[in-house]
Amino acid sequence: MALDAYRKDIRAVDAKFEAQKIAFGPLVFQAMRALRDLGILRAVLDAGDRGLSREEAAERADISPYGAGVLLEIALGMGVVKPADSEERFVLGKTGWFLLEDEMTAVNFNFVNDICYQGAFALTESVKTGKPRGLEIFGPRWETIYQALSSLPEGPKKSWFAFDHFYSDIAFPEALPLVFGTSRPRHLLDIGGNTAKWAVQCCGHDPQVRVTVADLPGQTAVAEQNAAAAGFGDRISVYPCDVLDPAAVLPGADAVWMSQFLDCFALEDVTAILKKVAAAIHSGTPVYVLEPLWDKQRFQAAAFSLQATSLYFTCMANGRSKMYRYDELRRAVEAAGFVLTHEWHELGSNSYSLLCFMLYA
Repeated sequence: MALDAYRKDIRAVDAKFEAQKIAFGPLVFQAMRALRDLGILRAVLDAGDRGLSREEAAERADISPYGAGVLLEIALGMGVVKPADSEERFVLGKTGWFLLEDEMTAVNFNFVNDICYQGAFALTESVKTGKPRGLEIFGPRWETIYQALSSLPEGPKKSWFAFDHFYSDIAFPEALPLVFGTSRPRHLLDIGGNTAKWAVQCCGHDPQVRVTVADLPGQTAVAEQNAAAAGFGDRISVYPCDVLDPAAVLPGADAVWMSQFLDCFALEDVTAILKKVAAAIHSGTPVYVLEPLWDKQRFQAAAFSLQATSLYFTCMANGRSKMYRYDELRRAVEAAGFVLTHEWHELGSNSYSLLCFMLYA
């Protein structure tokens, strides 16, 4: 996405309105959650052009007309609902439709509510210390959210994995033929393979390939279970390790895959990880990096979502990483002795970038 989009100016009166949205943002967010979870937004949609009154909304949600009124009025102010022909009734606006029906919005919304909302109060402290201080809402014993994943309550855990999978899985169908058409690996190392979704899709795509999933022990345990459940337990193996551990050594393979993994690390850590990769492979081994780069997005809403996700990394995940721009990530990989050989952009509906690197000859 061209930076020119951020140079456009708006009228002062509109800028002031945008500033008020930010000032009241936390209250607005929770009001929209209440409207959704109480079933009021769905009731407004079902009412069609006739619209829904405060009293009808209150009856539907089993709350007072006062409660329904304050929620609908802030929704009106945000363009989530609009006045019907009668000013006493409300119809759904386009923004409200996206809150109800758009998968990306739902995934982001639940993730922010269940993972980020309470911890975001510690954002300033996280920026100052380089530590994910917001993570303490889930307990004091973890340094990163990845160590905590297997122990999170079921609601937050479900929202985290839904968020993670939505932003990675959606590009897999387009990435598979590029990886296997370029190099046809017989043994692929999936670093940060998480629950083995990519590994399972690789085995379904190519009946000969073997995949090793390298990740933290909690994730590899789940990956092993999922591989077996998918019928690929004989072709998918796991390699528990912490890639940031100075003593960690990675296994070799015909190709290396990292999907939405490097954004989990600071740039200096990215370079350190790629040096470990370099030590495990030979000069002809392709290293594939799949990432949503915020300056390679088609739409500003997608770029904004990625910029906002960086704040999650700051206060909840690890305090050090972010969603990267194309050039800064490329330079961090190249600093480990690699050269970019192929690149594909705008994969999937979320405009993923697939970058292929090899060691300098």
